[in-house]
Amino acid sequence: MHAALEYTYGDDYLEAREAHRSAHLTAAWAAVERGELLLGGAVGEGPYSGLLIFQGEHPVELAERFAEADPYVVNGVVRSWTARPWTTVIGADAATPVHPADV
Repeated sequence: MHAALEYTYGDDYLEAREAHRSAHLTAAWAAVERGELLLGGAVGEGPYSGLLIFQGEHPVELAERFAEADPYVVNGVVRSWTARPWTTVIGADAATPVHPADV
């Protein structure tokens, strides 16, 4: 099962992140090593949003726990965040694969 954690950054994101970037990356790579976080990074031209993909038995809980402790969230670099379940149906790592022959 998967979850998407979406971050919204302020307009000052590039400056605001500098003091907390190392701690944020340390936390993110620790989540990768635990097998919880698959991918993460900035989205779009700006960047003014971020997307992190979690996996596990209860991925939304993992994403929420990560966000609540993330130095970017704790220190206001992230203005708002949302963790939502993501029903993955396409791809080698899809949690519930659906092939054309199945529909």
